[in-house]
Amino acid sequence: MTTSGKTASAAYLRTTVAPPERPPPLTSGPLAWLRENLLSSPLNVALTLAGLYIVYVLVPPAVRFLLVDAVWTGEDRNACLVSAAGQPVGACWAFVASRLRYFVYGAYPDGQLWRVNLVFALCAAGIVWLLWTRAPRKDLGAIFFFGLFPVAAVVLLYGWPAIGLPHVHTSLWGGVVVTLVVAFAGIVVSLPFGVLLALGRRSRLPLVRLVSVTFIEFWRGVPLITVLIMANTMLPLFLPGNMSPDKLLRPLVGVALFASAYMAEVVRGGLQAIPKGQFEGAASLGLNYWQTTRLVVLPQALRIVIPGIVNTFIGLFKDTSLVSIVGIFDLMRTIEVSLADPRWATPVTAASGYAFAAIFYFVCCFGMSRYSIAMEKRLATGHKRQETDR
Repeated sequence: MTTSGKTASAAYLRTTVAPPERPPPLTSGPLAWLRENLLSSPLNVALTLAGLYIVYVLVPPAVRFLLVDAVWTGEDRNACLVSAAGQPVGACWAFVASRLRYFVYGAYPDGQLWRVNLVFALCAAGIVWLLWTRAPRKDLGAIFFFGLFPVAAVVLLYGWPAIGLPHVHTSLWGGVVVTLVVAFAGIVVSLPFGVLLALGRRSRLPLVRLVSVTFIEFWRGVPLITVLIMANTMLPLFLPGNMSPDKLLRPLVGVALFASAYMAEVVRGGLQAIPKGQFEGAASLGLNYWQTTRLVVLPQALRIVIPGIVNTFIGLFKDTSLVSIVGIFDLMRTIEVSLADPRWATPVTAASGYAFAAIFYFVCCFGMSRYSIAMEKRLATGHKRQETDR
């Protein structure tokens, strides 16, 4: 190559460090986020404006009713009729405060409330043990929460005279206690039973598959209200002799069976998403059916359907309010009974009570939803790395 050729080639090589340049406009920062997520197209602009309008219409009145114009203290209805300036008042939180004990415990005896509080504390400890990612011995936490805690809760709430705990009939239970009992019973039973039903529906044994399919389709084809009514009125007819199950136990059984059928379909979706190669790889290692299911298939399937499982739990938790139809004094039922108290009869009393229930359900359901998202992100890290590498 000639000298002139070498000089021409060298002209394309940078001999000094290039000065830093500013990033292109609207590619980073708050403005870029707004453009990408809210203003990326005419349709998104229209939806953003519509959303802002809905927020403007709904949020300020709700804030005024729940906080700004609310009445926080008072002895009776007079505090929640009109304000000092003669203007209509907002939420009557004084009513909620006066009936809070009934909303939480129902008619549970005052001298035995420590038993309910101990159950709440044990439940919180079990939840923290299971949900805290750095907690030690999660296996023992699962045994405690799904095995020991239900037994301890029954003994504490219902009583056992042999150890000095007098009986407290379930007719005296109410409020948040009943709501949590129904939800916990449905959640604890539906997950393992739903897994067994999902495996049974995919079984190669015709009888097992037929029983599983019949059970799932029957319970999924019946509304929960019908299930509760039938459990309350028809369950005693199928029991021998004069045996009559507890009035609270009847809807517990109905809710658990109903939720198990829906949970089975959620888990089945995860099982069907497992590639065939996973089964072949397990077989090549000499694993039998149950070892393959327990060590290879179920961990992956349950991880895939975490959103569906939590969605079923959230729906079940909200559906506990339907037990009031069969005369069970859950949170909604205690609020409805309290509204009949003439000492607190005001135009805003009902709205205040239902607002309290809405806040309670929202906090519980939102907590489950956020934890589900965090768990899903933590368990899906490997998949995200593979997609990034591609």
